[in-house]
Amino acid sequence: MEPTDGAEEEEALVRCPVCLRELPGAHINSHLDRCLQAGEAAAEPPSKRPRLAAAPPGSRAEGEPEEARPGEGPPVFSLFQKGRGGGQSPGAGGRRSGAGRDEAAVQPGDGCSAAAAAALRGASLAQKLEGKPLAELLRPDTLGDYVGQERVLGAQTLLRSLLESHEIPSLILWGPPGCGKTTLAHIIANNSKKNGTRFVTLSATSAKTNDVRDVISQAQNERRLFKRKTILFIDEIHRFNKSQQDTFLPHVECGTVTLIGATTENPSFQVNAALLSRCRVIVLEKLSVEAMEAILMRAVRSLGVQVLGQGDQHSSSATGSGSESSEFPVFIEAKALNTLAYLCDGDARTGLNGLQLAVQARLAAGKTTSLNITKDGSADGILITEEHVKEGLQRSHILYDRAGEEHYNCISALHKSMRGSDENASLYWLARMLEGGEDPLYVARRLVRFASEDIGLADPLALTQAVAAYQGCHFIGMPECEVILAQCVVYFARAPKSIEVYRAYGNVKECLRMHTGPLPPVPLHLRNAPTRLMKNLGYGKGYKYNPMYKEPVEQDYLPEELKGTDFFKEQKT
Repeated sequence: MEPTDGAEEEEALVRCPVCLRELPGAHINSHLDRCLQAGEAAAEPPSKRPRLAAAPPGSRAEGEPEEARPGEGPPVFSLFQKGRGGGQSPGAGGRRSGAGRDEAAVQPGDGCSAAAAAALRGASLAQKLEGKPLAELLRPDTLGDYVGQERVLGAQTLLRSLLESHEIPSLILWGPPGCGKTTLAHIIANNSKKNGTRFVTLSATSAKTNDVRDVISQAQNERRLFKRKTILFIDEIHRFNKSQQDTFLPHVECGTVTLIGATTENPSFQVNAALLSRCRVIVLEKLSVEAMEAILMRAVRSLGVQVLGQGDQHSSSATGSGSESSEFPVFIEAKALNTLAYLCDGDARTGLNGLQLAVQARLAAGKTTSLNITKDGSADGILITEEHVKEGLQRSHILYDRAGEEHYNCISALHKSMRGSDENASLYWLARMLEGGEDPLYVARRLVRFASEDIGLADPLALTQAVAAYQGCHFIGMPECEVILAQCVVYFARAPKSIEVYRAYGNVKECLRMHTGPLPPVPLHLRNAPTRLMKNLGYGKGYKYNPMYKEPVEQDYLPEELKGTDFFKEQKT
């Protein structure tokens, strides 16, 4: 029997979880999209009061559809919150439905740039520098404001095209500190909000496995009920152990979440191979000096600090201006910005925070300088010089991680420089490691290996030199042992090189690996015969004791199958 039209329509009615209207099941998906989009447009900043709102009775005009007035309507509770109680208005619910407190709390720099720009326009310089670090305050919101990484995010690149089309694949962002990994995630977060995609951030330094499972559970609900995608950003993903990383595998595989991980460590060693195969690795390099100068110039303009060129002059006399120093304009030398761009070693966070520290220190000192920069004569202002910037940084920022990628890069550079007989480069890479905090005994052990691998029989004393250097480092430690290592490194760089022994041993290992079947037995005449039984079995029979002969002894020492093999000759590949 065919059901009547009226019965079929009644059976197909489904209640919308956002506005609680009952609609035919065939129309529920399109209605949800309109409801959520309308709610996002009318969303207001959440207050600290319980997120439960009910429209005043009679506030809706007759015949007006509910989704057209998302700020008013029946009370709506958050769908996936546990132990929080309360809901929120449909306007806020449309924007954050199913995301709950996690999504609201973890947006990286939520609204930072737009709100900061408004605050910076009407505040004094001291007020602008209060609160958030300058690196966080000026974090860009769009790809157009993103500086550097042209090789990865330049025009017509694959990643930029995907980001602009809102097709975000699972990514692992690998790069040194301050190169823009978190900023890129922040830009993706802003774009995802406009596209209706949910963006959640966790830090592997504080998050636990249960936190990850909660986010994945919410993502599954969002996908099932609202057809809404979830992007999960994990900062410092290398801090998760292997079992924690395994939690992502099935959900990244089936598309429940799009994973974006940021790490300063080599993903080949710190990220599971199975997870790595499901993500695209994006290598971000440290920022160039030109990119750093552009970032610093933008920061200076945002703060209202004026840049003095080389032609501008100022007197060396300074007068104390007390509490009124904030009323004077603040100037910074162009040379100071250039020096800061070099000293921060491609780390934008270090550069911006160093600029902030230098400005704050000069404001606190409250000293003005007479500047000859106006047509009418001199003017008083607070001047930031190159020395102030250097004082703020204290030293050049040396990027070195004893347990990370830079550790292996530097020791490889030292090894290759000594092999190439470049004594200057050898000393540079040695100092780069030692000044960065490397264990001198690690370097000494590598020198012992180098003595036999690359110098070998060309200078047999090299091994003695290396062992002596290791013992010297062990006896006296840093910083006294640095000159011992320097002497050894220069000796090795100047020494003749020979890989004869190293290559011959490699040929022997290759011979053993390529051998098929059981290995040949030791010839009987070479075997030791400590017992009567062994002698009766022929062990040691026919062996010629060389010192008893004045002439060279003709005797085979290799197995029968390898007779005549010369491992010192170049093997055919």
